[in-house]
Amino acid sequence: MKRRTSLSCPLSLIPHHFVVSRHWSFVMSALLACAHSAIASNQIPAKPQEKPIAIVNATIHTVSGPTIEKGMIIFDKGKIIAVGTNAAVPSGAEVIDATGKHVYPGLMSADTYIGLTEIGAVRASNDRIETGRINPNVRAEVAVNPESELIPVARANGITTMVTAPDGGLIAGTSAVMMLDGWTWEEMTLKAPAALVVAWPFMSVQQSSLKSIEDQKKEREKQLNELANAFRDARAYMIAKMAEEQKGIPYHKIDKRWEAMIPVLQRKTPVVVSAFDMQQIEAAVAWSVQENVRLIIHGGYDAWRVADLLKKYNIPVLAGGIHRLPYRRFDRYDEPFVLPKKLLDAGIRFAIVSGEEAAHERNLPYQAAQAAAYGLPKDEALKAITLYPARIFGVDDRIGSLEVGKDATLIITTGDPLEIVCNVEMEFIQGRKIDLSSKHTQLYEKYREKYRRSKP
Repeated sequence: MKRRTSLSCPLSLIPHHFVVSRHWSFVMSALLACAHSAIASNQIPAKPQEKPIAIVNATIHTVSGPTIEKGMIIFDKGKIIAVGTNAAVPSGAEVIDATGKHVYPGLMSADTYIGLTEIGAVRASNDRIETGRINPNVRAEVAVNPESELIPVARANGITTMVTAPDGGLIAGTSAVMMLDGWTWEEMTLKAPAALVVAWPFMSVQQSSLKSIEDQKKEREKQLNELANAFRDARAYMIAKMAEEQKGIPYHKIDKRWEAMIPVLQRKTPVVVSAFDMQQIEAAVAWSVQENVRLIIHGGYDAWRVADLLKKYNIPVLAGGIHRLPYRRFDRYDEPFVLPKKLLDAGIRFAIVSGEEAAHERNLPYQAAQAAAYGLPKDEALKAITLYPARIFGVDDRIGSLEVGKDATLIITTGDPLEIVCNVEMEFIQGRKIDLSSKHTQLYEKYREKYRRSKP
């Protein structure tokens, strides 16, 4: 990906006499001031947990097990050490009385551009698309901007972990599981790579397209051939490398693109394929079987129609977004809303993703709430944005539920986080207490003060 620049202020905003003069110190000051206001958040990353913390008298929603009324959860050095009703509080621990409050695992956004994009109309603040069509070596985590204003906004609504993914081209690169707190991308990274991101071509022709039917077919075949050639070359590279390691046979020079695909070919890293209709999904599944790779379907609007196929190969679906129009004009209005319920009934593993712009990722719990309103059991809706995405991306041993030994990544709320009226009052990521202020809260306080002053 392009190296992120700190100069995010357009030159057009700088007075002309500044640019044409030789007073470059003034120019740089103006640029840096714009950059600070555009992409830098004011929240200071949290310090590592310094002493044990015990949250008592709360309703503990473990997600993976029963809900514990008037329970307690204790964590130390970033790890949960006790969950129950009568655990011994360690000496010197900070005790938080959460009477009337609820404790949940932090929410997980399983597909987002947070950290890779800031303002859609400002090109310098967008770093999610790399040039070229075959970029398996692109790593999303190294391009994440820890100073993004979108991070504290999402965090304030209970989202503690995200899978940030690149976009563009046929093979966009690899996504990463990131924590929404840290000074650098290294501190934020929980798991990388998480998955290889592939954009699957439309298999059917679009009558409304400006391209002719023949041109659409040619474009489709071209993309499929590109994808097949990329995996063929990567596999040949892997075989040659293994031959050298085992038999001492020399092979060609290091190729970063094919190096990045070796974990995919070894089935250690899954492939996330964007596929919506039946033809796309069926073609993607057939391709994954042929290439012997682990597949995750993203979108999956028609996934329930091919449930037997997905169950046969144990392929999960990232369902989203829920808040959208039907895919076809003749579909029922609620077709997107009932997708998670249909996936559950069909026995398909799934998680809910927002499908919205990064700036609106905070609405993730309300996407799950919409699915719950249209038939998905409420406990399943909660799992779809906590435990299920953690399982799909192989980090459920760290996050997704409240269990002894897992990371102390959790939220304390006034109620059910799927309800709009619920507020997140405290948040911990690996035991670190998180600052829940954001641009939104700052603006709220600003204009609250304005109207306070205007009163007679």
